[in-house]
Amino acid sequence: MKTNNNDEQRKKLPFPGINIVKSTVFIVVSLFLSAALLDYLGYLDFKGFAGFKLIPKRFEPKFPYQCDVVNNETHQIPFSQNLTSRLHPNRSEPSTCPPYFRWIHEDLRPWKETGITRDMVEKASKTAHFRLVIHHGKAYVKRYRKSIQTRDDFTLWGILQLLRWYPGRLPDLDLMFDADDRPVVRSDDFTGQQNKYPPPLFRYCSDDASLDIVFPDWSFWGWAEVNIKPWGKSLEAIQEGNNITQWKDRVEYAYWRGNPYVDPTRGDLLKCNVSENEEWNTRLYVQDWDKETKEGFKNSNLENQCTHRYKIYIEGWAWSVSEKYIMACDSMTLYVKPRFYDFYIRGMMPLQHYWPIRDDSKCTSLKFAVHWGNTHVDKAREIGELGSRFIREEVNMKYVYDYMFHLLNEYAKLLKFKVEIPSDAEEITPDSLGCAARERWRYFMAESMVMSPSEEFPCEMVPPYDRLALKEVLERKANLTRQVELWEDQYFHDLANKP
Repeated sequence: MKTNNNDEQRKKLPFPGINIVKSTVFIVVSLFLSAALLDYLGYLDFKGFAGFKLIPKRFEPKFPYQCDVVNNETHQIPFSQNLTSRLHPNRSEPSTCPPYFRWIHEDLRPWKETGITRDMVEKASKTAHFRLVIHHGKAYVKRYRKSIQTRDDFTLWGILQLLRWYPGRLPDLDLMFDADDRPVVRSDDFTGQQNKYPPPLFRYCSDDASLDIVFPDWSFWGWAEVNIKPWGKSLEAIQEGNNITQWKDRVEYAYWRGNPYVDPTRGDLLKCNVSENEEWNTRLYVQDWDKETKEGFKNSNLENQCTHRYKIYIEGWAWSVSEKYIMACDSMTLYVKPRFYDFYIRGMMPLQHYWPIRDDSKCTSLKFAVHWGNTHVDKAREIGELGSRFIREEVNMKYVYDYMFHLLNEYAKLLKFKVEIPSDAEEITPDSLGCAARERWRYFMAESMVMSPSEEFPCEMVPPYDRLALKEVLERKANLTRQVELWEDQYFHDLANKP
């Protein structure tokens, strides 16, 4: 049979479609292999694959799913191995830290001339709950006693997240931490020549008569006992609550809900509640935490409490965690004269961020504040919004970590000894703390876990106040508070003499 020449030619020539298929398969396979490698290294965002964006991938929380492995191993799985420091060539220049960072210098001023010796640190163990040592980027803890609830664990959890937020950036350091409320290092006890070296002790608040070093409180990473979520989530929820009820539509009274039994000053506040005989322009409610716990905290959602034009902040046994949640509500905060301060309130101004309330005449002071706000609506709304903006923009988690970072760095500069790991200290990791936690406690830790290093540098530290500038700041605050008191006195004088 005669063969067709065309058939013979087709047998000899390669079929072009085969080469195309082979090339296509090779390209597709190469792309997927590259994508898999980039994903494994944590640099590929699949959601942006169409634009092929190479960005650091946010890791999912690991410890809730590997705790069985951790608990059964002789050595813990170092979760920090999942986190590597990455270069960010497109980073912008760091911003300047908020002005309240200046108080770091003031809090550390007692040791500026002498430095801090190992003996000074160890003297602070008398009241400390734990000793924290950071050595070569790892955290070690020696525990002395258990704190209230899980304050100590969540404070340590926050420090571990700082190490993940700025990996390799913290120097070696050694400090004592007291997780109780009130400060204990009294400045009057360290004025004589024989006892002039105060122990450096970290805690959540201090006052003008004390030398305790102020540090962000545990609730920034969650307060599981009362179902208050980590600060980032709480702030988002409160902002949603702000959008539900616009300021002009809010109830025209001052609102407070809390536990009045922790200190007499709060019991005194309840005398200002509305009654059949008196209208103090307030609506005050007792918070029964035992009942809330049993009922699943259904009446204590922070985002549902932004419904009044005015919200009252008052201290409890010491400064109160409630401060930031109250001030984030866009309502004008009526701030009862405090004794204690936390790390950021010193950066806020009366009549700009809040309205000052007398502590020795609360009822009349509250009544006047609400009256003034309802007759100066635009100004009252502005004060509320500026206070809320300060909380959102200058006390967000980025700046919380930056404050911790700079405070610990400045503290470490004062140490006059080589940091060593105590023989009876234990290394702590996200796994060791997270796997030991249960239920809400574990969930809040997972929710507040830092997934990758910060893509921004720490803010640039501000210089210390000179003595004159600090004096002017304090005098300005005092004068603004006094101005409000004069308005109040004049109001009630005119009311009493009204025909």
